[in-house]
Amino acid sequence: MEHLARWCYRHRRFVAAGWALLVVLAVTAAFQYGGEPINDFTVPGTDSQMAVDLLRERFPERSGDTANIVIRAEAGVGEADVRAAVESTLSDIGEVDHVRSVSDPFDAALPAVSADGTIAMASVQLDVAGADVPPAVAGDFDRILDGLRGEGVDVEVGGEALKYAGAQHVGRSEIVGFVAAVVVLLLTFASVVAAGLPILVALSALGVGVALLTLSMNLLDIPDFAPQVAMMIGLGVGVDYALLIVTRYRQGLHGGLLPEDATAIALTTSGRSVMFAGTTVVISMSGMFLMGMPILHGLALGAIVAVVLTMLASITLLPAALGFTGRAIDRLPVGRHRRETGHRRTGWFRWSRLVQRHPWWALASGATVLLVMSVPVLSMRLGSSDDGTEPRSTSARRAYDLIADGFGPGVNGPIAVVVAIPSESLGDSTALDGLVDALAGTDGVLVALPPEFNETGDAAIVAVVPSTSPRSEATDRLFRELRDDVVPAALAGTGITAHLAGITASSIDVAEVVGGRLGIFIGCVLVLSFLLLVVVFRSILVPLKAVLMNLLSIGAAYGLVIAVFQWGWGADLVGIDRTGPILSMVPMWLFAVLFGLSMDYEVFLVTRIQEEYLRTGDNGLAVADGLAVTARVITAAATIMVIVFGSFMLNDDRVLKLFGVGLASAILLDAILVRTLLVPAAMELLDRANWWLPGWLDRILPHVSVEKESELARHVLEEEVVEALGDPPA
Repeated sequence: MEHLARWCYRHRRFVAAGWALLVVLAVTAAFQYGGEPINDFTVPGTDSQMAVDLLRERFPERSGDTANIVIRAEAGVGEADVRAAVESTLSDIGEVDHVRSVSDPFDAALPAVSADGTIAMASVQLDVAGADVPPAVAGDFDRILDGLRGEGVDVEVGGEALKYAGAQHVGRSEIVGFVAAVVVLLLTFASVVAAGLPILVALSALGVGVALLTLSMNLLDIPDFAPQVAMMIGLGVGVDYALLIVTRYRQGLHGGLLPEDATAIALTTSGRSVMFAGTTVVISMSGMFLMGMPILHGLALGAIVAVVLTMLASITLLPAALGFTGRAIDRLPVGRHRRETGHRRTGWFRWSRLVQRHPWWALASGATVLLVMSVPVLSMRLGSSDDGTEPRSTSARRAYDLIADGFGPGVNGPIAVVVAIPSESLGDSTALDGLVDALAGTDGVLVALPPEFNETGDAAIVAVVPSTSPRSEATDRLFRELRDDVVPAALAGTGITAHLAGITASSIDVAEVVGGRLGIFIGCVLVLSFLLLVVVFRSILVPLKAVLMNLLSIGAAYGLVIAVFQWGWGADLVGIDRTGPILSMVPMWLFAVLFGLSMDYEVFLVTRIQEEYLRTGDNGLAVADGLAVTARVITAAATIMVIVFGSFMLNDDRVLKLFGVGLASAILLDAILVRTLLVPAAMELLDRANWWLPGWLDRILPHVSVEKESELARHVLEEEVVEALGDPPA
């Protein structure tokens, strides 16, 4: 690392030009050859996916998603002029690309005009899934339906078909996160030059990372929101990593070193911390490849690419940039200038000593707070969101509410029983008639429609409308009863097979897959991270403590998410007006991100504590020194992360809001309670046992040093001690 630092410093023009060229080429290639995102929420091998596959094979005209066009007329939709306009509009919709059929609300098997005559609903069947609908189709829908809208007539569109077509992620989150990072860096460094370097590194890495992710869409299934998530994570870790290195560089300069030597020390110490911290993030993200969900693979890839490029920029571009700034790192001051020495005179050093005087109280109080906040996890319910949880400002939400008011909430999420008919049963409708009767007679079923056959007669669809909404627990229970009991019993001995499709079906299947693999995922991430930390710190208890405390902070974040989005506590504060289950993929995604980022702070703090312990042999003083030196940097980095992730709540999308609450709260709890309270308390109680490692394990483990000191590094440390304590005694 020291050789790399000096090489990049001395060849700074070459390194800077290389990164600039890389950014330009990557961004240009992304614009020219970038692929299209695919929002594939399916899970191969599940019953709902088998239903979709059967539809594609034998019922292609019904394999796409549907859109619901809902018309509300004050004078009544049956009034002559209104009805004529509705029929003409729906006829035009039928001519739009990818539209296979449009139901007639005035002549439908399922009542499509409300009892009071003011609401009508037409179902539009497309031949592609919603994720594959071109944006132009959404534009055609809007243009045609605008002609129907008028005085006394409202038209709304809901359903899965147009949910993604033409969707654009507003850049408010990125802008707020970027501005927040700049402000916090200015307050931390009190210098425009010093604050600008982390931003330069983060933006350079993000430019290349997002471009590569866009190019990867040609080969892999990557959701449309993966670049946005990658940008937010990349911005957070990019600023964090550069902040740590720049802080160590300034310490070297303020200790009297030459700029090149200060750069070498910064990378030899903090640069190594960045590499190991980034590796833990990559390990956490990689665990999502165990889940078997293509959409999670794309999300994981985006985050991994962003973190890896951020690590590379931090150890190559940043040393080159330090070569250009040199001693001008403190130029363009903003506010009161702060020197990076004399840490034992800071409030953080005094705070650490206070915690060390009352370690049991600090440990018990902090752990109690986190455990209490984790209690809601016991009632977590996995599922999926629907149009009913969208903001009221969206057409999808207004359509959902109109359908629920006019026809019942279950109409928003019908269950499709997809039937495969063997050749020997072709033309015999007896079994299907019995199936319809059994379905219709089940408690919780509003209506079961007669079967709709394909052209060859070897497949059919029986539509079942529940009496409750798609996200209701009662609907979940009904679905399981239908799939596990009613349908198998009705078709027993007939040779006919059936699979269930629909919003509820896919939601339950995804939840079951996630629930079944979540333990494996978490276990693999914990074991790999623990082993990495054992190698890094050459200790058993320090890695074990890190894993347990990270689990505490993540559990508390889970609890807060459940309290807000499932129970509704404080939901208005984040712009949520209707509760629902927690999206199935959220727990593992939050765990992967939070465990990796929390381990970042653990590595930053404990490596500095270990450095002090190896130098002094005094565990208590090492903990106090390590916290005093890193607390301000960790606090600044966490503040940036909290604001960056908190800006997710500015989005209208419920899932992004959920990510924002979970990520921001976990980072805040980690910085306030774990790093500055629980860690120093636990390490004080463990004392020298912190660094215990069995002899046999010590002999077989590779020797890896994170904060590997050079002679120059020791010189700086000795200068700091002399400044803080005076000349050492003879």
